[in-house]
Amino acid sequence: MIRYIGVDWGTSSFRLWAIGNEGQLLGERKGGQGMSTLTPAEYGPVLEAHLAALGVGPEVPVLICGMAGARTGWHEARYLDLPLPLGDLAGAAIRVPGVARDIRILPGVARRDAERPDVMRGEETMLLGAALRCGVEGTICMPGTHSKWAQVTQGVLTRFETAMTGEAFALLSRQSTLSGFVGTEFDEGAFAAGVRAALAQPETVLRQLFHLRAGPLLELIEAADVGARLSGLLIGQEIAGAPVGEEAVTLIASGLLADRYTRALEIAGCTVRRLDADEAVRAGLAAAAAALWPTCIESVS
Repeated sequence: MIRYIGVDWGTSSFRLWAIGNEGQLLGERKGGQGMSTLTPAEYGPVLEAHLAALGVGPEVPVLICGMAGARTGWHEARYLDLPLPLGDLAGAAIRVPGVARDIRILPGVARRDAERPDVMRGEETMLLGAALRCGVEGTICMPGTHSKWAQVTQGVLTRFETAMTGEAFALLSRQSTLSGFVGTEFDEGAFAAGVRAALAQPETVLRQLFHLRAGPLLELIEAADVGARLSGLLIGQEIAGAPVGEEAVTLIASGLLADRYTRALEIAGCTVRRLDADEAVRAGLAAAAAALWPTCIESVS
């Protein structure tokens, strides 16, 4: 029996999981129907279409994290402030008005610092899962379009920083003068060289980016290596400015992105513990769902 639905609704993606009595995955839906493609009025029909495809009845509650709670999303779930006990997230969830189904949206987190303002939506649920369900604390890296670096101590999120690494790579590889050289090939050696160069001199990365433009023209850099070296430079610069020390870094990521960040962090001398991103967000949604609906989800662990 499906006990609840968990949804991670991002800017460009939609991921839905149907969860059963013992926390088992009973169904899954994924798509590109993110915040960037929807108006507020379209969220409900999109969600219900996915639920209908899985045969989910109207009595099953839904818990959502991510950009559906943004001001321009479905319904705003206001930011909570630092320091934040991650267990408080569920209590601050808002119920979507005007719909019969019980649908809740988890809040994001803000750092209200005039010099260094920052926000996150979705990653706080990953952190909840990592901290409360997987026992993770210390320095946590969550790479992506906007990579997050967080510090969690005894279940409390004390600080976080955002780096626009993924967005910068997308813009440079598709819309800059480097775009003609960035293809599908990926050379591990070129990536590692880019990481090392950025770690050694992070302040020169903007100049090193133009080296990637001039190198192939002068036949000093293989054109096929440009994309990998570009990725290495940007990730290396991110890590150079990150709060990493001698303690291990927990990397919450999946697929190729997890592999690249693991390699880059190892080059930087870090010990890396990996946690799958989907597992972390599902664990966070499970913890919040159990807090919100304890009578109907009491057996979910």
